[in-house]
Amino acid sequence: MGGLVSKLQSQQKIYDLFVVGGGINGCGIARDAAGRGMSVALAEMNDLASATSSASTKLFHGGLRYLEYFEINLVRHALTEREVLLRAMPHISWPMRFVLPYHKDMRFEGSTPTSRILNTLMPWMKGRRPAWLIRFGLMLYDNLGGRKILPATKTLNLKNSVEGAPLEDRFEKAYEYSDCWIEDSRLVVLNARDAEARGADILVRTKVISAARVDDVWEVTVEDVASGDQRVLSARMLVNAGGPWVGDIIQQKVRINSTEGVRLVRGSHIVTRRLYDHDKCYFFQGTDGRIIFAIPYETDFTLIGTTDAEHSDPGTKPECTPEERDYLLNFINQYLKADISAEDVVWTYSGVRPLYDDGASSATAATRDYTLKVDSTGGAPILNVFGGKITTYRKLAEDAMEKIVPFFPGTLGHWTAGVALPGGDFAVDGFDALVARLNEDYPFLSPFWARRLVRAYGTESWSVLGDAAQQADLGQTFGATLTEREVTWLIDHEYARSAEDIVWRRNKLGLRLEKEEIAELERFVQSETAVNNAQAAG
Repeated sequence: MGGLVSKLQSQQKIYDLFVVGGGINGCGIARDAAGRGMSVALAEMNDLASATSSASTKLFHGGLRYLEYFEINLVRHALTEREVLLRAMPHISWPMRFVLPYHKDMRFEGSTPTSRILNTLMPWMKGRRPAWLIRFGLMLYDNLGGRKILPATKTLNLKNSVEGAPLEDRFEKAYEYSDCWIEDSRLVVLNARDAEARGADILVRTKVISAARVDDVWEVTVEDVASGDQRVLSARMLVNAGGPWVGDIIQQKVRINSTEGVRLVRGSHIVTRRLYDHDKCYFFQGTDGRIIFAIPYETDFTLIGTTDAEHSDPGTKPECTPEERDYLLNFINQYLKADISAEDVVWTYSGVRPLYDDGASSATAATRDYTLKVDSTGGAPILNVFGGKITTYRKLAEDAMEKIVPFFPGTLGHWTAGVALPGGDFAVDGFDALVARLNEDYPFLSPFWARRLVRAYGTESWSVLGDAAQQADLGQTFGATLTEREVTWLIDHEYARSAEDIVWRRNKLGLRLEKEEIAELERFVQSETAVNNAQAAG
């Protein structure tokens, strides 16, 4: 095998970086490195964003509750990043207002540092979150990150207001503050596309079998998941951004000694029919100290989450258990006038957050910050990425590059702040104008259709639709405004290889399509993929 490996290595280029993992951290690092002139390859064993990065609560947020754990730096960095990211991707990210109803029974989760101090100084509070503390936290939240675009916190009177209408009458006052929505799986794909545009090789459905240090380079054996074909790629440095599999990669793929590890925490969400008529989100606090969000979702639905539960095995697909579903239902029913039940749930999803194992007493208390560790003791260096949150992915990539560039003298410096992702080259407040222009150029589009396209593709919507003068020019229709023209664009430009990739990660039309329509889409995608593979082979 060694002779074959050496022969293959001599016949191919040696990459500067080989990134393992096509989630947001891996794709963010690949983009940053490629933009600095480095040669990069990235391998993802499934679809991009197929695990944690498509199963978030879909927010760019500072993490208001992390203030109770004194994670001040994490919150400050995340708050600063919100507006940096918003400017770079105004099609897939936009401001949202969050309504936090106040009640006297709001309590701390477990034993946070803040609760321990208050319980010592004011034992009569019995673990409750006082109103003055919430106001103080929101004041910090408004000012820690140098907010310029997003509006400040204000107090709401819930009586006779649109925000109070869905809530039980006992709620009289609320605080309203700002965060941002993000289409998480599209964020990953756009980072991968931009990395590729800057020279990176993005290898989807490509599993890393093993990696070994040979003569100061990594020789990485990869396998095409569809065909089973294997080949060996070489790189001067390895980046382990495997998310939930980061520990498995360390122990089973590269076989290095490391005492670092991750704590796998499952977060589950439920989606229901639309529960209220305004476009603001709710931040609900439970009597058990935990919090959940209720968020307007995909026009006609409401997203509710999340839970925090230990998850032992990254190989076990995370699923929302009946207990987690009922927990979320019971939680939100403490706030809503009209109770909802399991029959109202139209979809559930779960993701495993690979949190850095800091020895915290509970899943909720475990840090959401990231840790980056370089090991170069055995020759070619490897960077292991532990933890992180979607809001700080760009900063994580910059910090990762700080660890990487000492091994590559002459590498260019920071560049990603403010640089638009594909389709995001328009003003933060320019979405409605872009939709209007798309409707003018393609008058056959319905309002829902035009908004959906601009939310997904921004200024690239014109590339997706091309020279179509009428709907028939877009080819076969699969339902819910999804057409052959868009599907082939996703196959050709966004690495889509299955119907699931398209209707659950490139968009969320799976909420609107029937099983028979998705099956027909799958047949079409497989046919197109087979043709493309044959042309590439020929």
